[in-house]
Amino acid sequence: MSEPVMRRTPSGLCVERLRKPTFRFHSPLAKALSLFSVLSVLAVAAAPIPASALAADAPVLSINSPKAVSSLLLDVAHAGKRLVAVGDRGHILYSDDNGKSWSQAKVPSRQMLTAVYFVDDKKGWAVGHDAQVLASEDGGATWTLQFEDLKREAPLLDVWFKDATTGFAVGAYGALLTTQDGGKNWQDVSDRLENEDQYHLNAITAVKDSGLFVVGEAGSMFRSADWGETWERVEGPYEGSLFGVLGTAEPGVVIAYGLRGHLFRSADFGGSWETVPLKTTHGELEFGLSGGALLPDGSLVVVGHGGSVLKSTDNGRSFAVVNRSDRMSLASVIADEKGNLILVGQGGVRVASPTGAELGQL
Repeated sequence: MSEPVMRRTPSGLCVERLRKPTFRFHSPLAKALSLFSVLSVLAVAAAPIPASALAADAPVLSINSPKAVSSLLLDVAHAGKRLVAVGDRGHILYSDDNGKSWSQAKVPSRQMLTAVYFVDDKKGWAVGHDAQVLASEDGGATWTLQFEDLKREAPLLDVWFKDATTGFAVGAYGALLTTQDGGKNWQDVSDRLENEDQYHLNAITAVKDSGLFVVGEAGSMFRSADWGETWERVEGPYEGSLFGVLGTAEPGVVIAYGLRGHLFRSADFGGSWETVPLKTTHGELEFGLSGGALLPDGSLVVVGHGGSVLKSTDNGRSFAVVNRSDRMSLASVIADEKGNLILVGQGGVRVASPTGAELGQL
């Protein structure tokens, strides 16, 4: 059965169309898709990363703008007590007061940035279009361009680091990159995955006491019990695109989510799955889900279209669903020191109550 996908027109609007199974001129790319800002039509498949992929010329800095805090943002993370958010036009913002005010970082890119990850209060990485990888050593205040591949003409969509040296990035057309030296050098290890159709890989996460888990287009799933050295394909419960994956506070437990409110839970590191029902006051949740987080208190939060905020306090067995009144599409979420939620997505940053209810737009 054909799967609906979103495509961006030259005017910047997104329209829905049915995928033709014999063509791959589309871009159902995770968070960017969920927030009406997907790639332009891609006409070529990903090429292997050449050793000369790093740009020879100094990149253009992102434009400093007071409107950046209300522009499209696709991910948010903690750098110690600091909050760091990334998004369109190379914008990276950071806050030291639980999201009340934000400063714009110095960033050597104007590309859309799709994900950010910090291993401590200083060292972090962000990824995005043109297969860019940016790095920070000062908690997100300033950034350097570690890697890009213009010939690939496709984005990286998520990034995860085990520590300050070992990390992975995933992206369009089955891209899987790894580094063993903190990002000074990146290696394309996409061939470690059984992914002959080059399905887009939308998210990567660590699963407690188990290993790494990746989800993507057409319900594709991959797991690694040795933390990235070898991978096996997982038979998933769903043929539609999955945009996010989270480990829980319980060993071996993982949840995956994507189109039309589909959310699944596995208690055995992806060996078997069950559908988690998502009920609203108007029936089944039908909004796409694009991002989520395991919070410090062990609860899970997942966000998506229509201002959807889902929260679980039982390691993903059930979720309470809130649809915010602003109905803005959300891409990512974390919690501040007080337990309030920091939501990013369409329209920038919002601070919400622990349930997702409105506290006011910045």
